[in-house]
Amino acid sequence: MSIFDIQALDIDGNEVSFAKFKGKTLLIVNVASKCGFTPQYEGLEKLYLDLKDRGLLVLGFPCNQFGAQEPGSDTEIKQFCGLTYNVTFPIFAKVDVNGGGTHPLFKLLKSEASGFLGTEGIKWNFTKFLVDKTGKVVRRYAPTVTPESLRKDIEAIL
Repeated sequence: MSIFDIQALDIDGNEVSFAKFKGKTLLIVNVASKCGFTPQYEGLEKLYLDLKDRGLLVLGFPCNQFGAQEPGSDTEIKQFCGLTYNVTFPIFAKVDVNGGGTHPLFKLLKSEASGFLGTEGIKWNFTKFLVDKTGKVVRRYAPTVTPESLRKDIEAIL
């Protein structure tokens, strides 16, 4: 299975086929509205605005599995992202990134890019996955890695 075979619901409940992302560089992030890392939305939006014309897409996937830091409905999440951080990059419906209900996208991402000491599970909100234009997962980044520090890696594969 390729990332381009996956589908996910966007924040408005519309089915999105990842086939439409062929040829784009993707930065996929599990996000949360009430997390210490939530201010990273600002850096993610800046990366998106600066590099979208060169082929970067930032994709946000809200997740409530870490400290219940994404308790709101999809409508509330969309409103928060827009009003608080002026997010214009695509946000998807809330998903699980670990456990039995893990979304197929995160199953694939975790299998292709392990975490610290080879662990597969995602440890916290704002874990980031960089995917190249061919759908290959290039690298996984810890939540503590800021969006700004990813610019060089992203530009290298645009």
